[in-house]
Amino acid sequence: MKVLYPLVAVAIFLATISCNKKSGKKEGESKNTSEKVVPELKITIDSSSVITFYQVYPKLLKFQNDVLALYKKNKSTQLWLDNKGVVEFAHTLFNKYNGLDQEGLKANFPYSDKVSPIFEHTSENQLSQVDTDLMITNLYFYYVQKVSGVDEKTTKSLEWLLPRKKVNYQVFTDSIYKKSTISDDKKNKMFSQYYKLRDALHQYREIEKKGGWKSIEAGDDFKSLKKGDSALAVAQIRERLFITGNLKEDNKSLVFDDVLVEGVKNYQSHNGNTVNGKITSEHIAEMNIPVSDRIKTIIANMERCRWIDPELEKGKEYIEVNIPEFKLYLIRDNEIAFVSAVVVGKMMTQTVIFSGMMSYIVFSPYWNVPTSIINSEIKPGMAKDKNYLAKKNLEWNNGAVRQLPGKNNSLGLVKFLFPNSNNIYLHDTPAKSLFERENRAFSHGCVRVAKPREFAIELLKQDPKWTPERIDKAMHTGKESWYTLKKKIPVYIGYFTAWVDRDGNLNFYKDIYKRDESLIKLLTEE
Repeated sequence: MKVLYPLVAVAIFLATISCNKKSGKKEGESKNTSEKVVPELKITIDSSSVITFYQVYPKLLKFQNDVLALYKKNKSTQLWLDNKGVVEFAHTLFNKYNGLDQEGLKANFPYSDKVSPIFEHTSENQLSQVDTDLMITNLYFYYVQKVSGVDEKTTKSLEWLLPRKKVNYQVFTDSIYKKSTISDDKKNKMFSQYYKLRDALHQYREIEKKGGWKSIEAGDDFKSLKKGDSALAVAQIRERLFITGNLKEDNKSLVFDDVLVEGVKNYQSHNGNTVNGKITSEHIAEMNIPVSDRIKTIIANMERCRWIDPELEKGKEYIEVNIPEFKLYLIRDNEIAFVSAVVVGKMMTQTVIFSGMMSYIVFSPYWNVPTSIINSEIKPGMAKDKNYLAKKNLEWNNGAVRQLPGKNNSLGLVKFLFPNSNNIYLHDTPAKSLFERENRAFSHGCVRVAKPREFAIELLKQDPKWTPERIDKAMHTGKESWYTLKKKIPVYIGYFTAWVDRDGNLNFYKDIYKRDESLIKLLTEE
């Protein structure tokens, strides 16, 4: 993976090194004129030294161009060594590298056996001064690469099309010299959800150290458990929920009592389930997912957070949709102004992970049927029934097919447009019953909103001309009309299977598009 370092960041990097090297006295000055002045250590590390290094250590070759540029900027002299040996901020870097596991990352530097003796002195450093300095420089680039997340080419291959965070290498460089941790100055470094998930990672690793949780034993004929039922599984469920904090205490009772009902509801609300206080076999299967697998899920979503620009959260108003959660949020002034259940694309027609700018609200919309649906559904329907178009309220329109406005229109009574090449938008739907299901992946890719009227009212709140009564009239007039938003609103459609909400609760959602496994595999490979 190629990492590019802006010259300004490199210049700041070198300036900081220079400051660390200086003693604060003029050249040649000393307390006692009789003291012998020790010349400053100067090691020549030119292009030939760098090229020779990579011939010996080819697994680091991807950093060669950046390393060459860095030493050239530093007049071909060392970066990490002085008369006393390895400078202090190099030790800080090594400590940060060793702490990568706390960030959910594997510390697998290709030549760790060469790096450790430089700092730990458990064995003698066999490297020359030139190679020692070069090895530390490569460790620096490796570290920054890891904490910045996989490259944009890889994320695009994972079908993640949200804008990537622009890495501020100056922040990383400064943090090394200040001995700060990656959690310092959070607002300027990482998407805030990253730190919340990191805390959850530490919590679940503690659970793992204590042995995790036992499997809940339910027979093959198990159907459900509800309030008043008594079974061994009830005590096991109680223990399981206590371990993850869904229950405040474990009274060991075998009876499904009111306390357990509340604990189950708590669990359901944070695992994408219908909140009814009843336990089904599906719930048992979810609860039996090992803590080690839950940890992997947290780590995968921490990686996704590395790709998000923290500036996103600073927006005054934006819309976010989390596909696995089946939820839409309107955020205004950093508070949740509106929330709605949504239906997203099914496995074969997945909703795209991307962003756009909402620009229009269309009342009583036509539905311009995509060519793929015309070929797969409408033409076969017409072949069987000559009145198919009329029955579906469809008509030909300049060689295409569209559905007339009305309550039975597939887009419902209103749609919300953020123009994009994926032809994805938010809209109403006549199929209201789908919102009652736990798994709401049914659409052809667009996002159906459970509360479209309320959403429109909230979006137009700032325009006094658009009262709820006028919105109702526009939705039911049967004639398409467009409203252009006075200020475009960013829309972010993301994919997170683990998420810490604003109340500090860790939520897990089903990996409906099976995206976690490939990402976890990528993170565990080197």
